[in-house]
Amino acid sequence: MPLTFHQNINSDTSIALWKITETAAELEAKLQLKEHEQSVLRSLSKEKRNLHWLATRVLLRNMINTELYIDCQTDENGKPFLVNHPHHISLSHSFDYAAVMISKTRKVGIDIEIIKAKIERVQQKFLAAAELDFIAEDKRIEQLYVCWCAKEALYKLNGKKETSFKDHIRLAAFAYADEGELKASIAKENRTKNYVVHYKKFEDYMVGYVCE
Repeated sequence: MPLTFHQNINSDTSIALWKITETAAELEAKLQLKEHEQSVLRSLSKEKRNLHWLATRVLLRNMINTELYIDCQTDENGKPFLVNHPHHISLSHSFDYAAVMISKTRKVGIDIEIIKAKIERVQQKFLAAAELDFIAEDKRIEQLYVCWCAKEALYKLNGKKETSFKDHIRLAAFAYADEGELKASIAKENRTKNYVVHYKKFEDYMVGYVCE
């Protein structure tokens, strides 16, 4: 499971990507799973889901750099958290990659997606009309994935199921590049919080990440 990308965002926040090359058994051997985690693992119906679940936790263990047991659970909204470590975390995966973002002091969100043309079929489900207007034709697929990854990362940071990609998460117009940033906000319950989301095209994948 080679570390293919690692970046420090600030002194206590970082992201990393790992390419999944191991079997599920090889990944599980790197962890110290308790019964409640074994139960979750058994409930995952597809082998790829098992690999993703295990790989994000192996990567998380490497980023925290500990041999001690890491108790990673999810809250009532499905947001992962660590019971016995102080870090805020966000996990993502797509096909052959696992992605993790951690911070000791700030809420975080990360998303990785393999780039495919099919995103055009769902663009109106997650983008408002004003957002669709700034998508450039020459890099349309890539820019749509930046928008999706940005909104998914913000959704994970926010950690509330009732947050709507289209109605609550807003993206400011930006010009696409293979790596960059964009301004965004989450507007809910008469409150608006502003963020800067960073993104990077990595091989055939798009990664978006954000911290408070």
